[in-house]
Amino acid sequence: MRKKLLVLSTTAMLGLGSIVAVPAVKAESISDLQNQQQVIQGQRSGVQSEINSALTKIKTLQIEQAKITEQILRIEQAIKDNNAKIDETKVQINETNAEINKLKEDIVALQVRIEQRNEVLKERAVSYQESGGNASYIEVLLGATSFGNFIDRVGAVATMVEADQDILKQHEADKKELEEKRTAVETKLADLTSMKLELEGMLAQIEEQKSQSLQLSASLKGKEQETASLVADLKERDANLAAQVVKIQSDITAELNRQAEIAAANKRAEEAAEKAAREATKYVPKESTKKNYSSESTATKTTATKTTSNNSATKNPSKDTVKDDEPKESVSIPPSRNLSAAITAGNKYIGNSVYVFGGGRSQSDINNGRFDCSAFVYWAYAQGGINLGSVGNTDTLLNHGTRVPASDMQPGDMVFFDTYKKNGHVGIYVGGGKFIGSQSSTGVAIANMSSGYWANHFNGRVHRF
Repeated sequence: MRKKLLVLSTTAMLGLGSIVAVPAVKAESISDLQNQQQVIQGQRSGVQSEINSALTKIKTLQIEQAKITEQILRIEQAIKDNNAKIDETKVQINETNAEINKLKEDIVALQVRIEQRNEVLKERAVSYQESGGNASYIEVLLGATSFGNFIDRVGAVATMVEADQDILKQHEADKKELEEKRTAVETKLADLTSMKLELEGMLAQIEEQKSQSLQLSASLKGKEQETASLVADLKERDANLAAQVVKIQSDITAELNRQAEIAAANKRAEEAAEKAAREATKYVPKESTKKNYSSESTATKTTATKTTSNNSATKNPSKDTVKDDEPKESVSIPPSRNLSAAITAGNKYIGNSVYVFGGGRSQSDINNGRFDCSAFVYWAYAQGGINLGSVGNTDTLLNHGTRVPASDMQPGDMVFFDTYKKNGHVGIYVGGGKFIGSQSSTGVAIANMSSGYWANHFNGRVHRF
């Protein structure tokens, strides 16, 4: 029986020792898995941050695309309106050419009458010269042979005097009329021709602006597609990392279950050892044997010590919040004599307006940012409380404000440029060598008048209010 008990105790001790020795290695494996899980979670956090950034970029591109689309629609409407204005101007030019042809006929008739009068006057001059230059209306009267003849001669002289005066008056009137008609025709034709040239040049600029807008729109769409493709790739990468996290978590769970089973087996072995020890106490061995049994039991209990497992917590990193604040280019405009409202009023139209010849003269045009240069200036000054009356053109603006030297130019001053005609363009000086106005190529915009096109066309005319 003692031999049986000894075998039982030895078996329990060896089994317990072999079971307890394994978990230490596996616990280190769990730690490695948890470290891998944290690394992958960090990678996922980075990928998700990139996804958020890409989604924000897509949203920004879509907003820009919407603005470009609106601008293209405005430009297309402006092109349509300006084409109509060009057609109207062509009709006016044709009508003016018809007037010119009629005036040319009138001029020919006037020239004929003038030539005829010139002949009459020449004949009279010749007659006067042939008579020795001494003939006079008095001599005609004194040559009368009778009273009746005298009366006849008086009537004839009166008729001659009146005829001479009428000829001279008609002659002067015809010459004056001829010059006036020539001047009127030439002026009207020059104005219409200049207007046509301006409209055609402006239309070319607007077409170029439309072309650039379409190119930008295509570029934005391309960037949006590229970014959307990037988002798809990042989401796929994130899904793969998520699958790896799930796999590692599954491995950790399996390992923990295995360790739980080992712990349960350890407990069972310990209980078996204790039971064997209790069975041994039922017998009364010799003193020497008792000591051996006591020594063996103590060794068995000491060997059957349980090991502890490692516990770790998995961190869940939060997603990064991505902000995409794109700075807007702005112009710092110094205040000047309460004109800041007039200077800054047009800022809201920068980038979302269009130049229309004759535009800005109705509330609908103003609401939709459709201005020509003079109408914009009228409107902008009105926002600053400066009423210039009904909207006219650049020529009527010459009658407003006080002219000052260009060297004394200050923000809020009205500035003029020679384009298709003298003083053909107008804007408002904002400081720093720049002005704001409605330009045919950009709509309402801030342009540089210190160099380039506008510097070459600035004529030095400056008006102050």
